[in-house]
Amino acid sequence: MTEDDLRSWYWRYVEALNNHELDGMDEFINDEVLLDGVPGSRHDVVSALKGIFDAVPDFHWDVKELLIDRDRIAIRAINAGTPVKEWLGVPATGRSFEIAEHVIYTVSDGRFVKMTNLHDSAALRQQMAA
Repeated sequence: MTEDDLRSWYWRYVEALNNHELDGMDEFINDEVLLDGVPGSRHDVVSALKGIFDAVPDFHWDVKELLIDRDRIAIRAINAGTPVKEWLGVPATGRSFEIAEHVIYTVSDGRFVKMTNLHDSAALRQQMAA
């Protein structure tokens, strides 16, 4: 994929996430994938996303920075939503949040084969307690 192809493909992925459309994730995620350095599967990623949407039904990614280096994509996004259940170890309080997420992906044959992410759970705790 060219850099432009990769960028367009990634924006389709974000659009699917923000629409909570998980049925087509085979277009984006390899059958087997490293998740934060641990072997996993597309099913594991989809299950984790379903868990997020279950806890935070209005969860939304707002990508602020997108960098592409050959087969790698790095993003900084703002995650926002209002939990209705515990998420990232923080109980739901009825309050909304906006937290930073940083993700590095590796793409091979047009699908993610490595996904590493970090959420600002400290900011989440602070916003839920405020």
